[in-house]
Amino acid sequence: MQIFLTILHLMLCFGLILIILLQPGKEGASVLGGGGGNQMYGPRGQGNLLSRGTTLIAAMFMVTSIALAWYSSDRTSSGSDIGSELERLQQEQTQTVTPPPAAPTPVAPPPVVPAPTDAAVELPAPGPAEGAPAANGAPAGAPAAAPVNEAVE
Repeated sequence: MQIFLTILHLMLCFGLILIILLQPGKEGASVLGGGGGNQMYGPRGQGNLLSRGTTLIAAMFMVTSIALAWYSSDRTSSGSDIGSELERLQQEQTQTVTPPPAAPTPVAPPPVVPAPTDAAVELPAPGPAEGAPAANGAPAGAPAAAPVNEAVE
């Protein structure tokens, strides 16, 4: 109903503008209450039809204006009061101000271990424990001394 009234109101608005522009203007001294003017159709003549049309369109325009104002005030009064609107707006602002949660840090994928082959895999022999003396008396981590040949020729 409100859409129909709005469209009718706009059509009446343009019709009122058009009919006002079609009316003949006053000439010179007749604006100030002076002489003759256009007397072709009598004292009121042509203006009579246009003035009646203007009155009719203006009355319909006022009726649609009052009806649209009534619909608008009815929607506003049934909607909410200004206090609840302010609270709703503040809640919307606080929701938009809070930063979004941080994205999780990417986790590196586990290393790819090649599949064992049919050939035997030779593992290095474990070395001495750290801090323990080596068999030749050198501290752990020191290069092993080459065996000394006792027989020198």
